[in-house]
Amino acid sequence: NHRSRPPTVRIMELQTDELTLHYEDDGDPEAPPILVLHGITQSTATWSWLVPHLAADHRVVRLDFRGHGGSGRTPGAYTFPGYLADATAVCEQVLGRPAVLIGHSLGGATSAALAQARPELVRGVVLEDPAIMELPTSGSGASEGASEGSQAEGGAMFTTFRLIREVIPGIQASGPSPSDLANGLRLAPSPSGPPFEEVLHDDALEAMAIALLQLDVSVLDAIFDGSISPVFDPHRELPVPGIVLAGDPARPDTVVRARELALLEAHSPLVERRIVSGAGHLIHDSRLHREAVLDATHDLLPRL
Repeated sequence: NHRSRPPTVRIMELQTDELTLHYEDDGDPEAPPILVLHGITQSTATWSWLVPHLAADHRVVRLDFRGHGGSGRTPGAYTFPGYLADATAVCEQVLGRPAVLIGHSLGGATSAALAQARPELVRGVVLEDPAIMELPTSGSGASEGASEGSQAEGGAMFTTFRLIREVIPGIQASGPSPSDLANGLRLAPSPSGPPFEEVLHDDALEAMAIALLQLDVSVLDAIFDGSISPVFDPHRELPVPGIVLAGDPARPDTVVRARELALLEAHSPLVERRIVSGAGHLIHDSRLHREAVLDATHDLLPRL
């Protein structure tokens, strides 16, 4: 029942004091803005499917974080403060008015942090299995002192990240096309076990391949050494209306778990919490669960 139209994307760049940010801009520039933020190792391509559902009534801007996609590289500055600076720059210099933020994983945590730090820039948030758990601090190791959520990510997700860090540089050097890499990913095991082709949309595999071929894999190093420096405080209010989508707690790659949901309930009364039964971390890529992200977005927008 929602209007949709093919995307007519504008490929854009924003020069900040640190680097050049690549973003893709669709819809009427004067329409209410939506900023869409990807997860770590992904890129703007992962959200291409969403644009036609929103661009008839909104300006839809998709950002490549530093080290990802077409944005600049800043080795040693791949931390949450850096990613937060990227999103803040787009809100201030491109959008110029309060926006709805849609974010997955890293993008979800960045959206939540931006809403805490600069609520005047944010109308509402849809957070897909966001990385809002309490992470270990620098020097504590990637598994010591972690919450239930980060322990889960430290299992299935850390294994995936280690593999990406080890093999993707060689794949990049060999120069495959995105289609060739996507075909190679089809039989690779997903974080939850089954081959990717069984659980992910074809466009999600293509987007994953595009992102991996553009990725600076050193973005993962801050996760491994515990220096990712989170900027979202789960013990403070998330002060804007929102919907948080958590994966199924039975899935090994789900990030948002009981502890994170309890902290949201205790501190953020404006934020609705939804568990997507059967889903893992990659909800919007899933053949079975993509609609949960779209439904949450269409449920939130009329409330704002």
